[in-house]
Amino acid sequence: MSVDISPSPDAVAKRKARLFRSLSTDSVLVLPNAWDAASAAVIAAVGATAIATTSGGVSWSLGRGDGQRLSRGEMVEAARRIVDSVDLPVTVDVERGYGPTPADVATTVRAVVEAGAVGVNLEDSTAVGGPLFDVAEQSARLRAARDEAAAAGLPELFINARTDVFLFAIGASDDRLGEVLARAAAYAKAGADGIFVPGLLDLDMLKTLCAESPLPVNAMAVAGGPSVIELTQVGVRRISLGTGLAQAAYTAARRAAAELLGTGGLTALDGSLDFSELNVLFRH
Repeated sequence: MSVDISPSPDAVAKRKARLFRSLSTDSVLVLPNAWDAASAAVIAAVGATAIATTSGGVSWSLGRGDGQRLSRGEMVEAARRIVDSVDLPVTVDVERGYGPTPADVATTVRAVVEAGAVGVNLEDSTAVGGPLFDVAEQSARLRAARDEAAAAGLPELFINARTDVFLFAIGASDDRLGEVLARAAAYAKAGADGIFVPGLLDLDMLKTLCAESPLPVNAMAVAGGPSVIELTQVGVRRISLGTGLAQAAYTAARRAAAELLGTGGLTALDGSLDFSELNVLFRH
């Protein structure tokens, strides 16, 4: 009689969560963002140590625009497929938490934990373009995420608190860095593990933020912006691409289709992954 000695799902999640925490604190974590199972598998195959999702890319792949236009259930199922496609830790972009209240955030966190994720990004914007939740409101939402992760059996969940002060140009330009620092301090007290500041790529300001923030700083790299090395040199501890890879993939598809339909050429397909290279990435 054989005995199944494979680890339980809870044990696997805890192992991945501990690994993700060590990657987030012991070194600079670079996260190319995935939007479906195939993109996650490709990213894992080239040496990624963890996978982050992009809400925009996930939404586009399901025929919706970004900005929480998916239902919570649709987002969670997409996250589950990504988790199931790789053996790496996966952190999920849960946008604004799929509802404004702490209870909404808690429901979302429990769902993604049950899907196998070991981290989340939670925004402080109430809508695309702002305004932002005030500090007390967002702190309560973050505390709800922290408490629900523990209640769901994964207190190690990594909560990356995203603030959109710079992304949406909230307030006077001279006040933004101070606002981010104030939010970082409050979010740390509420249980956040990192602060994500998309839209801020000024290296001098990032250096100040990294030196003064109580939380490790996550920056979003963009084409034409500072390199990974430059961001690392000023103290950024986590670097992600947002929708960047998804945009590149869809650009490649458009380029190849336009050539085929225009001149009938196939040169845009040069250098593509072979069918077998892709097919072997999947276990099912």
